[in-house]
Amino acid sequence: MSRYEIWIAFSTIVVREIKRFLRIWPQTLIPPVITIVLYFLIFGNLIGSRIGNMAGLPYIQFVAPGLIMMSVITNSYSNVVSSFYGSKFQRNIEELLVSPTPNIIILLGYVVGGMSRGLGIGAIVTVISLYFIDFSVHSVPVTLAIILMTSMMFSIAGLLNAIFADSFDDISIVPTFVLTPLTYLGGVFYSTQLLSEFWGDVALLNPILYMVNTFRYGFFGVTDIDIAWAFFMVGLFTLFLFVTTLRLLQDSSRLRS
Repeated sequence: MSRYEIWIAFSTIVVREIKRFLRIWPQTLIPPVITIVLYFLIFGNLIGSRIGNMAGLPYIQFVAPGLIMMSVITNSYSNVVSSFYGSKFQRNIEELLVSPTPNIIILLGYVVGGMSRGLGIGAIVTVISLYFIDFSVHSVPVTLAIILMTSMMFSIAGLLNAIFADSFDDISIVPTFVLTPLTYLGGVFYSTQLLSEFWGDVALLNPILYMVNTFRYGFFGVTDIDIAWAFFMVGLFTLFLFVTTLRLLQDSSRLRS
């Protein structure tokens, strides 16, 4: 394929993915926004006023970056896993696989589509959060870099889940039993400084911990972990998922029947 044809293939997948979640915006855009607003009301205003400060910040400011990151993670992941598995279930993914489109373009097309939804929801939630708190961004490059890497990583993870899924039940197992626990244990609602030494070391195995802390640092300059190490770990997780997913697409045995 020529570069122009590759660009057409890539842009077609991305535009289709964006149109897909915009077409059903009452299901894809409104529910996550309502959920995050409830988090702000309950954990920020009601409970946060009783907790006081966390890591030197008012509690509602402490949890705000984590809540924004939660929305980015959830929506980036769910967009790709539902879309790709839907194509797999309807058997039209086979038409894409037998086309001259390179596998890496297929992967990137779905990932960018998932990132579009995740970052879009994240932007909406950020604007809404201004009603509850005042943001003073400490480092714009760090903030943008970590949210882009996070959205990319979980878009790839959603595609990986969709490849292995054999039924619609399978695409809900990972979010329920893996993604949700990792999110709640990823330092969104508490500082890892409150953990014992053992559990603090265990928490370092959670990639979401690095994302939330780096994003919090980007806004307020507060973090429990080294920022350079956090970027390295997030990059390592993302690279591993990217290579694994690309190899599965190239093999395609789980996508054909």
